[in-house]
Amino acid sequence: MLLIIGMVNNNLESHIVVHSDFDGCWPWAADHFRDLWLQQGGVDFTRLPHGDDSALKEAIGDRVSTVRRLACLGVRASVDCLSSFSSLREAVFEGPPHRLNDACRKVLQEKSVDIYRPLSEGFWGQSVAECGLALTLCGLRRIPQLHTAITTGQPTWDWSPKDGVGLPRERGAQYSDDSVFSHGTLKGKRVRVVGVGNIGSRYASFAHALGAEVSAYDPYATEPCFHRAGAHREHHLARLVSDAQVFAPMLPLNDSTQNVITEDHINELPSGCLVVLVTRANILDMNALRRRVLADEISLAADVFDHEPLPPDDLLIGRHNVVHTPHIAGRTADANFSWAQHLADQFAPII
Repeated sequence: MLLIIGMVNNNLESHIVVHSDFDGCWPWAADHFRDLWLQQGGVDFTRLPHGDDSALKEAIGDRVSTVRRLACLGVRASVDCLSSFSSLREAVFEGPPHRLNDACRKVLQEKSVDIYRPLSEGFWGQSVAECGLALTLCGLRRIPQLHTAITTGQPTWDWSPKDGVGLPRERGAQYSDDSVFSHGTLKGKRVRVVGVGNIGSRYASFAHALGAEVSAYDPYATEPCFHRAGAHREHHLARLVSDAQVFAPMLPLNDSTQNVITEDHINELPSGCLVVLVTRANILDMNALRRRVLADEISLAADVFDHEPLPPDDLLIGRHNVVHTPHIAGRTADANFSWAQHLADQFAPII
């Protein structure tokens, strides 16, 4: 059995062991975890090569009895494995592909091992919120559509009035926005946000900083959340949607949030409103949203959809009133770094 061992240090009390499938999901996280522990004095680091599904005990070998701090990232752990860790005091067990089962947790509890998990999904909050802001600006200015058009020829450069006749509120020199939908600057727009958690609060603060008039609805948030987001607190969701020029529902998907934005809410959005989706699509009624987008009543800027991947013939793809990315908002290297940092910070400092 071949193991790849890297960054070995004389301090063998801290050990990170990584499955290649974990790297396939979080390609920057394990190495950053290693770098953080190296700053604290040292770490033994094991990366299983592709196709190696060794159990945790096999991966660490005869060093297992010395390990006090462990980050097991996607490597298979069993009751027998964990029983061999006579010195273990703190640990992280994160997948994929393997996660800790109840029997293993019981063994660790009996050994009084502290097990750490991500305390929230804040590690990718900045990445998702910034992508939401980028999609908003792209939706307002039609940047993806113009990017595509410029590759097909020079007519895109000419925005002279049709037939040379200047008309109010119509195309003109360098003016290429679609005035049927929310367009132009974010400054001055009525931005309406649902949820002021890790993602929504950041997005709201970005919009506020750029001069938008921001209101937010979140019945579970405390008052300081709205202050930090730069948002007026709206207590009624129905009122929030009634005057939105940009509508950004930014909630996680769970039993309480599925379809929390109903068909009635979607129908109440003003004509021309830009809807921004970067968390989960099924927090709203996607059938109602599709109907209004396809009817050219509202526009859409989305990173997430009800069916993924979108079929190539999906009617949302390539529309003049839709900008889209393929569910990439959260997975930046920076989110990987933050994920590792949030976990590493929970371990007790080495004295």
